[in-house]
Amino acid sequence: MGAQSIKLIANNKKAFHDYFIEDTYEAGISLHGTEVKSLRMGKCSIKESFVRVDRGEVFIYGMHISPYEKGNIFNKDPLRVKKLLLHRFEINKLTGKMKEKGFTLVPLKVYFKGSLVKVEIGLARGKKLYDKRQDIAKKDQRREAEKEFKIRNL
Repeated sequence: MGAQSIKLIANNKKAFHDYFIEDTYEAGISLHGTEVKSLRMGKCSIKESFVRVDRGEVFIYGMHISPYEKGNIFNKDPLRVKKLLLHRFEINKLTGKMKEKGFTLVPLKVYFKGSLVKVEIGLARGKKLYDKRQDIAKKDQRREAEKEFKIRNL
């Protein structure tokens, strides 16, 4: 099987700012036809979304897929809860990890893998305020170093 093309639809940069991502999983997503057409046009946002495990099934909440313009009566609620498709052993592993203190599931990106829509979810631990400050300080240091480097090389 050859390499499948991956086309990014939406990503959640804020997740990396707010959480330490321990592990990532690729999940399929249960969608309706008009939602897939909207996704093909890039009409998707996962900024405010989160993932929950409920009775052994995984769902994504708050994932906004804009209604397809030509979809009329077939359009679904843009914010409806969508089921994520994972293997049973993956769900069991996630459930076990989430019972540990401070773990949560966050959607990281939505993309097409070939013709299939996939969601990358991350097993994440929340960052404390000082962690965020440390990250910002590191970024600033790196920027300063890059600026110095550019000035020297001119």
